[in-house]
Amino acid sequence: MTAVEQQAGSAVRPFRLEIPDEVLADLRHRIAATRWPGPELVEDRSQGVRLAALRALAGYWASEYDLRRCETRLNALPQFSTEIDGIDLHFVHVRSPHPDLLPLVITHGWPGSVIELLDVVGPLTDPTAHGGSAADAFDLVLPSLPGYGFSAAPVELGWDAGRIARAWAELMRRLGYERYVAQGGDQGAGVTDAMAQQAPDGLLGIHLNLLRTALAGADGLPADTEEERAAQEAIATFRTSGFGYFFEQSTRPQTIGYALLDSPVALAAWILDHDTDSYEKIARAFLDGRPSGGLTRDHVLDNITLYWLTGTGGSAARSYWEGGRAQARAAAAGQAPPPVALPVGFTTFPGEIFRAPRSWAERVYPHLTYFSEAERGGHFAAWEEPELFAEELRAAFAPLRVARIPEPRH
Repeated sequence: MTAVEQQAGSAVRPFRLEIPDEVLADLRHRIAATRWPGPELVEDRSQGVRLAALRALAGYWASEYDLRRCETRLNALPQFSTEIDGIDLHFVHVRSPHPDLLPLVITHGWPGSVIELLDVVGPLTDPTAHGGSAADAFDLVLPSLPGYGFSAAPVELGWDAGRIARAWAELMRRLGYERYVAQGGDQGAGVTDAMAQQAPDGLLGIHLNLLRTALAGADGLPADTEEERAAQEAIATFRTSGFGYFFEQSTRPQTIGYALLDSPVALAAWILDHDTDSYEKIARAFLDGRPSGGLTRDHVLDNITLYWLTGTGGSAARSYWEGGRAQARAAAAGQAPPPVALPVGFTTFPGEIFRAPRSWAERVYPHLTYFSEAERGGHFAAWEEPELFAEELRAAFAPLRVARIPEPRH
């Protein structure tokens, strides 16, 4: 690291997590002290997270789960932090042992974190150990969104997807990558889409597993085929009965933040109450011991525990407020999003909030170069089906590979 870089605040610093024992003791105490409401009055999740599922989660969390699992998993990987645009950003950076690699930055979403991406590290960076070819290798950069995990929470307004996208481009430049690709789902899809719109030097293309444009409003998209109408209906259902968290975080993130930082069980309930497919799979893991792929009890609690240890429930919720504010400004100004001229790959998973038709992806991304309908997986595809997710990224980015990528600087 040069003196000029250090003076400019661009140093990349190693990061290691060390949780004090008293913090874990406090977590156990707070779980045990939970004041429980009465049971729901329905036989489904239409009133929210069901009492039996949350009691099972809390019992396992307090008495059987290893509270240091999250710490151990993260510390097993190379972690770093660096200041960009006034924010200290945390990221995992794993280099491939293979020479002909392609750098890849993956952005997580909400209510996820870098935890949801840890099981794709091996398949993507060392494909030969996971049934792939050395020609499929990636260097992997997994940043924590501002206000999530160990990335600092913004102390000023304006950290929307576009600003985060510019920070990611600077991160990749700072790591010495001259050519790279990007991937995202959920909130990460918004950041990755913004990166493609901005088209920074070196970005070759992107891959997404959520069509956020349709989720925001599918009225302008075709509804001629059965597949298109099914997607329209799924979006309408979600906006009617599954958008509670979205509206609260988009309008009053500070209000929900008080509960998320005071009660670990409230935090767990808020995180679980996302989409129906994921909720049912997670509830089944705790109630019946039948996890769906990587959505095991321990993996789910790794993510929730990270939110608790970092106290980021409120700051993560605020990212929705920033996104809504940016969309409102653009709408008021009559600004359409810039077109994406870069190659775009897209995979739709059967358990997603809606299964995006190819026609919709082509309408939003005229330069769609890869489209796939996966046989399994849902909203948290990388978490639930890491091997399949890795296969999708290998296929989507195969045409964009180059012979050799410069070594990163740290």
